[in-house]
Amino acid sequence: MTGVRAQGPGGREWTVRVGSEAEHPEALRVFAEAVNVSAQEVVEGERDHPTAEHDRTLLVLDGERIVGTAMACGLRMTMPGGPRPVAGVTGVGVWPTHRRRGVLSAMMRRQLADVRARGEHLAVLWASESGIYPRFGYGMAFHQVRASIQRPHTALRPDAPRDPALTVELAEPDQVRQEMEDLHQRAVPARAGEFVRSPNRWGQLLRERSKPGAGRVRVALVRGPDGPAGYALHRLLGRWGEDLAQGRIEVSDLVSTTPAARVALYEHLFSRDLIAETAFEALPEDDPLTVHLADPRRLVRRGFDGLWVRLVDVPGALSERPYATGVDTVLEVGDRYAPWNAGRWRVRGGPGGARVEAADAAPDLTVDVSHLGAAYLGRRSLTGFVDAGAAVEHTPGAAASVDTALYVPRAPFCSTEF
Repeated sequence: MTGVRAQGPGGREWTVRVGSEAEHPEALRVFAEAVNVSAQEVVEGERDHPTAEHDRTLLVLDGERIVGTAMACGLRMTMPGGPRPVAGVTGVGVWPTHRRRGVLSAMMRRQLADVRARGEHLAVLWASESGIYPRFGYGMAFHQVRASIQRPHTALRPDAPRDPALTVELAEPDQVRQEMEDLHQRAVPARAGEFVRSPNRWGQLLRERSKPGAGRVRVALVRGPDGPAGYALHRLLGRWGEDLAQGRIEVSDLVSTTPAARVALYEHLFSRDLIAETAFEALPEDDPLTVHLADPRRLVRRGFDGLWVRLVDVPGALSERPYATGVDTVLEVGDRYAPWNAGRWRVRGGPGGARVEAADAAPDLTVDVSHLGAAYLGRRSLTGFVDAGAAVEHTPGAAASVDTALYVPRAPFCSTEF
């Protein structure tokens, strides 16, 4: 498939096609304008630490002018049952004068077909707005948490696990980057939604955290008898008010390989002098901090969207993950943008995997493909969509049965933007 024709302003036509490396800076400028960020910073960041896969960058042209972009990168992401190849969708934007013209729809159709042709069963993305992607079959699969706590309330419980053999050192990111990379890679298999960062992604992350004027960036690194056991990448903001210290620590990346290492990081962050508040940019919903705090109500938490998940190949995606309990159900799936998914599928699965086949039998449950994307990682329920009237249960208890089978005990989390 070489292109998709779409109607532009004034009746003109444009084509969706693959971009070239030479066109990439202009594509990034279109994306930056669409999402209201600095084009210079986006272009410079990609120039210094390139992560783009140019054969996966789609452009919409109005004549010779680029008016839309949709990019993707191949990721190997932790999923229920182990790592899987997924398409990480990114860089999606439409030039402001060309919005509401079908540009995004044309790009999404083309991109889904391309992902399917590559053999990837799933696509994932971070959504700039929650109203955009459900119509393209994406479902918000989990929440993450922003959290903050005031210094007087940071005491941890006496029974929080502590190891006197652990020490904490403070370092510049460049000094301990290799240790950070190794620790993050070791932690990735424990959480659905995580993926191993490439060296260039590390470069982008550290560049973003070290912007001038954003505060001093430091790493608290925990070491034990067997080597590094955790780190907290954070920035320190010195503030004063009415002659009193009002400093703030903002933690952007927190990794530990043992419970005691995590407690050591918490206690280091909470004990810094002249700090009035410690904030965490992103934590899993089930982060141990709520267990260890002596007064957990004092932790101010605000949930936000985690990854949005799209089943590009319904039978492929449903068959490659394990199920917590036995399940045998017929799903009727609606899918406007990937018609090869639409229809009835019998799912027979258990802890060892599943077999998914086209079915003629009456459905037990009718869902949109976006509902399956939301439920796929095991922490959002199809029952909720049934209760809302968005999905239809034909066999009583069918949604609850599938929810139980999909459940995973540890909340998904993704610590890396892409």
